Amino acid sequence: MCLLLCVQVDVCGYPLSIFFIVVNEFCERFSYYGMRAVLVLYFRYFLKWDDDLATSIYHTFIALCYLTPILGAIVADSWLGKFKTIVYLSIVYTVGQVVMAVSAIHDITDTDRDGTPDNMTFHVAMSMVGLFLIALGTGGIKPCVAAFGGDQFEDHQEKQRSTFFSIFYLSINAGSLLSTVITPILRGQECGIHSQQKCYPLAFGVPAALMVVALIVFIMGSGMYNKTAPKGNIMLEVCKCIGFAIKNRFRHRSKTFPKREHWMDWAHEKYDKLLVAQVKMVLKVLFLYIPLPMFWTLFDQQGSRWTLQATTMDGNFVRTVNPILILALVPIMDSLVYPLIKKCHLNFTPLKRMTVGMLIAALAFVAAALLQLQIDQTLPKLPKGVAGQVKFLNLNQAPLTVTIDGTADVSVPAHQVNTGGYLTFDKPVRVVFNKNTSAGTDLPLMSQTRRTALVSPTLDMNLVYDLSKKPDDGMNAIRFVNGLGSPLNVTLGVGDIAPLSVSNYSLVPQGKAEFTIMNSGGASCLYSKELGFGSAFTLVIPSTFNIGIPDCWQAIQVVEDIKPNTIHMGWQIPQYFLMTAGEVVFSVTGLEFSYSQAPSNMKSVLQAGWLFTVAVGNIIVLIVAEAAQLPDQWAEYILFASLLAVVCIVFAVMSYFYTYTDPAEIEAQFSQPEHEPEEKKRDRVEMERKDSDCSKSSKGSDKKKRDSVVEQHNQDVKQSKM
Repeated sequence: MCLLLCVQVDVCGYPLSIFFIVVNEFCERFSYYGMRAVLVLYFRYFLKWDDDLATSIYHTFIALCYLTPILGAIVADSWLGKFKTIVYLSIVYTVGQVVMAVSAIHDITDTDRDGTPDNMTFHVAMSMVGLFLIALGTGGIKPCVAAFGGDQFEDHQEKQRSTFFSIFYLSINAGSLLSTVITPILRGQECGIHSQQKCYPLAFGVPAALMVVALIVFIMGSGMYNKTAPKGNIMLEVCKCIGFAIKNRFRHRSKTFPKREHWMDWAHEKYDKLLVAQVKMVLKVLFLYIPLPMFWTLFDQQGSRWTLQATTMDGNFVRTVNPILILALVPIMDSLVYPLIKKCHLNFTPLKRMTVGMLIAALAFVAAALLQLQIDQTLPKLPKGVAGQVKFLNLNQAPLTVTIDGTADVSVPAHQVNTGGYLTFDKPVRVVFNKNTSAGTDLPLMSQTRRTALVSPTLDMNLVYDLSKKPDDGMNAIRFVNGLGSPLNVTLGVGDIAPLSVSNYSLVPQGKAEFTIMNSGGASCLYSKELGFGSAFTLVIPSTFNIGIPDCWQAIQVVEDIKPNTIHMGWQIPQYFLMTAGEVVFSVTGLEFSYSQAPSNMKSVLQAGWLFTVAVGNIIVLIVAEAAQLPDQWAEYILFASLLAVVCIVFAVMSYFYTYTDPAEIEAQFSQPEHEPEEKKRDRVEMERKDSDCSKSSKGSDKKKRDSVVEQHNQDVKQSKM
């Protein structure tokens, strides 16, 4: 029934109103997953947080997104109704997305116009406000939209309703797939008023615009919706029933009172036996949910740890693999794998499927650990303890010999670095050039650093710091050394370079980079270099450099400070495949199992419980990552895989002792409740009589109170018969 005046219009047997709901869901999912696809990168490279803090805040946000659905369901069912809840929280959601887009505009606080925000506190505060509003909005409408779509169908449209839910699920994955492709591309663009930076405002702005579209489209269909009145929230009723049972059991903990078969039976004095039986069934399933958060602990790290892992690899992001694999694996599992297992006469029950799904997810993290071990071989390695590293760069036209502490001789070619690259020292040393002992130089110890010692034609030494880790976000760090006796200017952000000195590193994206080198007389030389991902180079302009001749660029010497990423992102596909296969086997089966074991009117309770396991799983990431403090990322992957394997064993044992039930059959046993009220009152009087007897034995007789209770019971029975 419609609460307000509405017009029911059918198109091909379907209510026209559902098309507004499907479009709304597509836009909302595009908005959410699009923002989420670049969120950890925004934390890492815009707000300049380290990997651990970026991961922690990311998972805190995800946990909040899966806690708020409980609040949304209660508000919709008990107060506002589904339509108003969706509209009001969508407005909150939209405001949050807009705030996130504004927080990513670096020009707002970039007063010196150097491309870096000068008031990072403003951007952090705006981001946190935006994320809180988004979590409140997306979580609040999550339990309402699909149910509201189902409300649009009449009882005779059961087939159409089933088709709607399939289309609804398809719209979710379509929105997720497109957003995870488009949003990283938008982030890769450069934008800004005073300086060009990674375009996070665009990456967040497009999802915000899609959320505005989602809200407008949903409101446009208002006159066609079937808006049912709030009927009360079953979750609140379940919580009250459980609370009363616990309270009543505690009150009657004395041995005087006989034990009951189940602790929920202590709720019979106040609640119907049917409701108590339904709560028992729900609690039986919720008990099995206890180990499940560990699966989500691993699963949601695709958006944090795995994304950060990808930034140290060669290629573009493969996050789009997950939604593509979901669309492919769901029908393959249902139409091929499960029927094949059934033909082999294997009893592959839902709980066994979920166990296998958890094991597959653990294997995905083992694959991620093996890949990380290979990536670590390409990363710069600083010595442990107090040691530091130095390499010598010879700006002379002749080779140079460096003697270290009077014992070790190192050869340095002209306009190049010493053979073998970085030298490691754990104490201060004295260096002598070309055996000239009268002109020795002390080299101080700088622990946990990398430095280059520039040796001039006069054998003077100038120490400059090198990068000790990969450039952020797959960028390349380029700097120039001016070996000439006159100043030079280099474009592409390098700037002026004094004679016999070095420029700062400039970050350059992957691809062909072109630098124009100019002297004070206006002569120029074009130098180009093809760059990969995550490298650092020092380009040496030698003293023999002639800027006015053709092919002048060939004289420039290239020193590799950090090797480019050599492991392609395609090697992440196996771990994504395993994780997605685990998700399909675990998640889809888990929801199917939960619905089959839940009473007809309490499926929303189990849905809330399922979403709560996702929230707890993200909280576990924070706890384990913070408590473990492992120095190597591969070790953390193995730790999470091991924890899931242990939890999987626990879940398998719990599943072994689980007995499948038929909720409809149990509910049928309570189909005739006509004598229930009187039985309930009789139980209550008996319990109060025993309470009175106990009180009498400890504090004296209370006969008047018991007589009053019995008299009240007699009056209640008379009124019920009338």
